[in-house]
Amino acid sequence: MENITFFQLLTLALASFRLTRLLVFDKITEFIRTPFFDEIEEENEAGEQEIYYIPKQSGIKRFFGELLSCYWCTGIWAAIFIVGFYLFFPVYSGPIILILAVAGMASLIETIIQQII
Repeated sequence: MENITFFQLLTLALASFRLTRLLVFDKITEFIRTPFFDEIEEENEAGEQEIYYIPKQSGIKRFFGELLSCYWCTGIWAAIFIVGFYLFFPVYSGPIILILAVAGMASLIETIIQQII
């Protein structure tokens, strides 16, 4: 591990960032989060309906609901997965980590551009 380069660290960090966002926020993985949350619908001051997701109230579903509702918590597990995958299966992990890293960089660039415009 002491031989890790800055480029490898950056790639792993971007891949971890993207995997975390994928699990916690992206619509495409909503099916993963759904079993662990209850949906609450409330009317806001403007009379519009807003939907809130709260973790289930007990058991293992509550644990995973709490985990998936916390970006920082999910991020540590995503980082453990990414680094472990990289260390133990370097041949297989390379393309997946690279794809996640490129997507992570693209999302950061998009965020910056949205702030400029």
